[in-house]
Amino acid sequence: MPTRPASYCRISLDRLGDELGVQRQTRENAERAKREGWPTPQLFVDNDISAYSGKPRPEYRRLIASIKNGDVDGLVAWHVDRLYRRPVELEELIDILDERPHFPLITVTAGDLDLSTAAGRMMARTVVVMARYESEHKAERLRSKHRELAMAGRQAGGGTRPFGYKADRRTVEPTEARLIREAAQAALAGASIRSICADWTSRSIQTVTGAPWNPHVLRTLLTSARIAGLREHHGEVVAEAEWEAIIDRATHEKLRAVLLDPKRLANRRPAKRYLLTGGLARCSLCGAGLVARPKQDGRRCYVCARGPGFVGCGKIRALADSLEGFVVDAVLTALDTPHLSKFLKRSQPGEEKELTVEIRNVERQLNELAELWASAKISRAEWLSARSGLEKRLDVARATLSRSVAVEATKPFIGRRGALRASWDGLLLDRRRAIVEAVVDRVVVGPAVRGRNFFDPKRVDIVWRL
Repeated sequence: MPTRPASYCRISLDRLGDELGVQRQTRENAERAKREGWPTPQLFVDNDISAYSGKPRPEYRRLIASIKNGDVDGLVAWHVDRLYRRPVELEELIDILDERPHFPLITVTAGDLDLSTAAGRMMARTVVVMARYESEHKAERLRSKHRELAMAGRQAGGGTRPFGYKADRRTVEPTEARLIREAAQAALAGASIRSICADWTSRSIQTVTGAPWNPHVLRTLLTSARIAGLREHHGEVVAEAEWEAIIDRATHEKLRAVLLDPKRLANRRPAKRYLLTGGLARCSLCGAGLVARPKQDGRRCYVCARGPGFVGCGKIRALADSLEGFVVDAVLTALDTPHLSKFLKRSQPGEEKELTVEIRNVERQLNELAELWASAKISRAEWLSARSGLEKRLDVARATLSRSVAVEATKPFIGRRGALRASWDGLLLDRRRAIVEAVVDRVVVGPAVRGRNFFDPKRVDIVWRL
């Protein structure tokens, strides 16, 4: 009879977090140990952890260590599948108990186990194989069910309601939907996700769980297929959804193009007081993007930085106020010219539609390619080679659509001569940047002439997009 027995309890899923399942197992394990005349067992509990998934089970590992160390000399579990559902775990236990042939292992519902004999080990292995089959078969059914639901545009399950929808997950919540539309328009007009989060925080707008918004969560919301009334499965839109749309498909595609633009993602945190960072201002000598680096007296300054983390030559420096003032004046003047105003005012719905179709087609091809590799129908080398070309096409399409969308930031001022210049100081930095990027590809800054202590416009070459 053991003098230091253990009781192991585990529940795979505890949606409510009330631990009722493991509490029941604890009680029944204790009753079984008492019937055997064992002393009160030491308790080991893993709640809400699947044994089939292979995720770490801290208490199970502690139990195994205690058995190895001799701190535990008997074990009771509710059923053997509470202990293990993978053959590798059973074999580990068999190896450990080989050195402890008289180690009793009892259960509440599956009888006693004797892992010291060939027959006992065979029975244990048979049980674990059946448990493994049951788990894999259940997983297959769930995958099939979720794909069927997705293809029908239906919900996949419960959980926390999505922001913008009521508890039924289908009906639009008007106040939150209005906020989503406002954020979408702000993002398309050039506002950064970070600035929208800051605005929502200042207005005490929270997520459905009561947490403050952060850029990652808000970007995920604004680029989700759900708010466009689309059903997504494994990253691919597969059907029109059964729930209402908050934004239209065209707006959804524009948001994805802007917010998932690789250039934007690579420069998520531009300097807050600088207009031309993020690669817009460039060195004429080496082509590197100028970075924000104020002088010792506090004056804002752009430099071509060299050293760890930088790729520049370190030979270009320009005061930000003078450089930005020159570029802004050139942009505002250009936007008031009839030629540029006419070009920007002209809508290009056909081009945007073609780009959104191209983006979706390439995304679908990438998913199909991944499935071919996952099913071993193509080699890893073939997958990498094909993926590289598709990702380049996707980056080009998204960048082109992003530039097209950036033009929207200028349209409220087109045809109103002087309106943008009069409003400029009142615009947020993100909006100003979007307007500049709509018409300027890059600002190339050359070296200063030695001895000149004033801004020289000849150092600056503005490369226009249009």
